[in-house]
Amino acid sequence: MAGAAGAVGAAGLAGANLPALRSHNAALVLDLLRTAGEAGISRLELADRTGLTPQAVSKITARLRAEGLAREAGHRASTGGKPRTVLRLVPSAAYAVGVHLDRDELTAVLVDLAGVRVAVRRAPLDLGAGAPAVFEVVEREVEALRGADAFGRCGGEGDAGGEASAVPGDGPGRPALLGVGVAMPGPLDHPTGTPGRVTGYPEWEGVPLRDELARRLALPVELDKDTNAAALGLALRAPVADSFAYLHLGTGLGSGLVLDGALHRGARTGAGEFGHQTVQLDGPPCGCGGRGCLEVLCLAAVARGELPEAARILGAGAVNLVRLLDIDRVVLGGRAVTAAPEVFVHGVAAVLAGAGLGTPVAGTATPYAVAEGAAQLILSPIFGK
Repeated sequence: MAGAAGAVGAAGLAGANLPALRSHNAALVLDLLRTAGEAGISRLELADRTGLTPQAVSKITARLRAEGLAREAGHRASTGGKPRTVLRLVPSAAYAVGVHLDRDELTAVLVDLAGVRVAVRRAPLDLGAGAPAVFEVVEREVEALRGADAFGRCGGEGDAGGEASAVPGDGPGRPALLGVGVAMPGPLDHPTGTPGRVTGYPEWEGVPLRDELARRLALPVELDKDTNAAALGLALRAPVADSFAYLHLGTGLGSGLVLDGALHRGARTGAGEFGHQTVQLDGPPCGCGGRGCLEVLCLAAVARGELPEAARILGAGAVNLVRLLDIDRVVLGGRAVTAAPEVFVHGVAAVLAGAGLGTPVAGTATPYAVAEGAAQLILSPIFGK
């Protein structure tokens, strides 16, 4: 999925003391180590799958081992000759933070190099309180995740998750971080890291969010739309590269699009504004300035407690999207969906089936899809994605 996330600068990687990550060929090897998981992979298999010479693979893997990114993990029987040494990725070699800035809540996760969530924190947030106030909350929560006490707990607001682990530090008792990915409602400009006129919060337009947070945190920062971040994370977990839409129903409604395995942002990061398609002419006004948008109709049904109706409206939009893009599947997420997953999955699937479309519909496996995807804005370039 080349080009799916912005590149992490060499200065940021050097700051994490992981110079081996700067090599393109190392990225190819690291990605195969990542996907191999606990089973591991041999140097010969790495050479076969990357097209690199065995000598080049040996040099790369030696460097990765020296940097603590890979380790030998036993042997595997071969069809002839001596057993092959198996290599595995070392997930605890590096970490990234993903931050989801919703309109009323911040969710921050710490994930390891394999993308596994290690810790999570949640805090109330007023996106309309102004950039300085929001930046202070981000700084506080990122700092909390960097602390040694962030490891070993899981699940609730302000709590962290996963098993306790030894973590390489950027200071006493602090995990080494490659950077912070931030996801928020759009529209925004991904290349410049600048929000646009966020629906309901026009004061964010033109704020240099990425650069200001990078200055405050002294870490590389990447910014993307919440739906794009979630779609990126889902695409990286997919067993095969396919085309799908991630539909997010929370405080707003939007979509992230993955086409042939690649995240589709559009030239101006404008792709996926799913919630602002007009489905009712002269309908109720929407915060975007239009009328009869899918978002305003769907959110109104949720507010009334009419979840089957909300699912039906969401399904009508999904029909339009499937017919337009001929995608392979639809994935649903966001707090409204995770609160009643069966209602929405079955409801959207029923509308698609009624339109003669057998497109599979599923919910996300995690309530932290956006935050975890935001962390992948930092990690995915390391694996050449």
